[in-house]
Amino acid sequence: MTQIPDRWHDLGEFIREQRSTARLSLRKLSELAGISNPYLSQIERGLRKPSAEILQQIAKALRISAETLYVRAGILEERATDGDLEGDILRDRFLTEEQKQMLIQVYRAFRHENEDKPVSPGLAAGEGAGPEGVDDASGPDGGSGEEETVAG
Repeated sequence: MTQIPDRWHDLGEFIREQRSTARLSLRKLSELAGISNPYLSQIERGLRKPSAEILQQIAKALRISAETLYVRAGILEERATDGDLEGDILRDRFLTEEQKQMLIQVYRAFRHENEDKPVSPGLAAGEGAGPEGVDDASGPDGGSGEEETVAG
């Protein structure tokens, strides 16, 4: 008997936690994401391998980054987290110097408050909504049979 890959179980658990945090029922999230209630339930239990499109719909409904779900599903590699946020703020042409300094002060205050310890998945903001070149022929309800069922 094949074990359910931890990745799918962890992804489903993460989606369930996000749904709970957002105070959404399974039915409401499935409605917002445009997928069937049973299919979402199977994803949350780690029984289905959702496509990139389905993950994007779920992320949008949860108001979280699709990139977060792509990384957890193994579609994208996690980005290095040693970006230069302060440098990015300072280089932004659309902010005044006063706005830049204010943003940096707030950022530093939050970092200090959290004692520079990671408190979230730590994904850098993506350039686009999803991975390029991902072939996704599934329908929005997830019931087209294109998704893989994880052997359990």
